[in-house]
Amino acid sequence: MAARSTYLELSEDGGSSHKFYEVVLDGLQVTISYGRIGEPGQSKTSVFATEEKAGAAAAKKINEKVRKGYAPAVRGVRQRRTVTRRSVESARSTATQAPVLWRFASGAAAFGIFVDSERCWVGNQNGDVYTVTHGGTVTGRFRLPDGVKCIVADDFWIYAGADDGKVYDLSGKVPRLAYEIAEDVDIYWLDIHDGVLGVSDRAGRITTIDHEDEFQWARNGRGDSAWMVRCDDEAVYHGHSTGVARYDAADGAPIWETRLNAAVLFGWQEAGSVYAGTARGAVHRLRKSDGATEAVYRCDATVFSCATAPDGRYVFAGDNHSSIYCFAQSGERLWKLATGCGSAFSMQYLDDRLYIVTTDGTLACIDATEEAIRAAQGGTVPEPVDVKAAAGLAVVEPTAALETVTLATVSGSDGGVVVECFREGERLRVRVISDGYDTRRNVQFPKGVREAGARYLVEGVRLSERGGFYRAYGDIRRLL
Repeated sequence: MAARSTYLELSEDGGSSHKFYEVVLDGLQVTISYGRIGEPGQSKTSVFATEEKAGAAAAKKINEKVRKGYAPAVRGVRQRRTVTRRSVESARSTATQAPVLWRFASGAAAFGIFVDSERCWVGNQNGDVYTVTHGGTVTGRFRLPDGVKCIVADDFWIYAGADDGKVYDLSGKVPRLAYEIAEDVDIYWLDIHDGVLGVSDRAGRITTIDHEDEFQWARNGRGDSAWMVRCDDEAVYHGHSTGVARYDAADGAPIWETRLNAAVLFGWQEAGSVYAGTARGAVHRLRKSDGATEAVYRCDATVFSCATAPDGRYVFAGDNHSSIYCFAQSGERLWKLATGCGSAFSMQYLDDRLYIVTTDGTLACIDATEEAIRAAQGGTVPEPVDVKAAAGLAVVEPTAALETVTLATVSGSDGGVVVECFREGERLRVRVISDGYDTRRNVQFPKGVREAGARYLVEGVRLSERGGFYRAYGDIRRLL
């Protein structure tokens, strides 16, 4: 008997669900594929004892989806839903050139940046994520399926949010799917704290998702185009077209809202304050406890990004005219300089250096010491080093495929942690079964490699307990 395919879609005019579901019955096998319309999606094949059982299983799956509103469709008629990307309009600065130490051209406009003591990360709209040392050497390259919206860190986990609605864990050698945002969400920005993901979107909503990729709560803001979300222990801070709001981290209860009469285009936070860069050329510092304005930092054009030195000692901003600014904590402007490589979409300060990623896709390292700035203001700047990626640099793409090994054949397995995937109701959970861990606590673990009853070895592991669960960091192998 020839294989029979049933292809269904659920696409709502209001802009919410936009997904497909396909069931292929081929003898004893039933293959189910699902995902967003216009994307490959995920597939799983099950084998049954008889053709009758296979047919019954296929019919059950189809009927379940039809009851949820799916309808027969023709693949390819509906197109992939468009994803909003911030305009890359950028004018040339007339300010004096900043002291750029080195710069790396990533190949496309870049929003994503994260800098720690070991390396710099840059993610661009082509889906490329590069790692670069502080000295300007490219050490790695990941290729994600879609453009990178942002790169955020949660302790020693590094996550990249992409335009395909997925959040990838970049902490191991291979990117793994960590979170998958609902089809109705056009992501603008992400933040993660203690494994809880905050998502702000085009419609002005704020949504939180826990470490098991389960919805927690959502709220509609008073504005739209929500480019700011920042999370801490107690709250989620949300910036959109009219201002900034604070919500309780646990249940989303509104705490305060501060109107700014300007669209918020970027957000930053320190222990007691949140910073909102706006389209009217200012960065507002708001007190976390009540939303009161503590200071305003005036720029000469629309603010694309902002950041601070530790404790807000200095405040930095980047405008859409390729200029960067530094302010004293009180609000006094200390300097304004040109990037020479486009407008800074995102930025971060570390150890007297300001790192920016720009509209032309450059990751640049700027010497922000007082001596270097004084020299730049006087017209003396270093010749920037143009960093290049090695021609043979391997490109690593996300995959759900795992090497299957035994403990006895794994080098250094004594340092690894064994986890087990089990079914709890309709959910697949993961727990640690190595000695010394509480097996009642679940583990945050990549979705794409979970298989009921399977055991995995996580090597190079740093397993920590955060927010009442464990999170595994390392390279994953499936055990026989």
